[in-house]
Amino acid sequence: MTDPGADAVRSRTGERGSVTLLGLGLSIMLLFVGGFSVDLWRVVSERRAIAEVADAAAAAGANGIDVARFRGNGEVLLDPALAESYAWQSLSESRETITIVGTPAVTASPEVIVVEMSGQVEMTLLRIFTLGEPFIIDVAAEAAPARGLN
Repeated sequence: MTDPGADAVRSRTGERGSVTLLGLGLSIMLLFVGGFSVDLWRVVSERRAIAEVADAAAAAGANGIDVARFRGNGEVLLDPALAESYAWQSLSESRETITIVGTPAVTASPEVIVVEMSGQVEMTLLRIFTLGEPFIIDVAAEAAPARGLN
């Protein structure tokens, strides 16, 4: 009669741990995908916050109407200096909420005001793939005064 325990020992000697390697590989891939999704969401969220600040500044600047020209001939145009002043005031009130790189650019003409700014996001789990460099986000917002009600 044979010992049933001896057959169990012999069958295990042929296993090479391939399931363990597969599990380890899948775990590493899951970590990479999870890190990518977390960092990507942070980039999208920060871009949205920077774009909101730029949009608010452009909208504030679009309120800088040249009142003398409007009263004179009814033309709705911007006073560039006033529009830029309003935009800078809006930017100074909301700068604490985002990480801005450099100085925002605010340019106004009688027709339109443009606010351009950059921000950055530090990567967390994917820092090894970006070599420690932050992700730079550039946004631009443009606004014009309302021409009248239709």
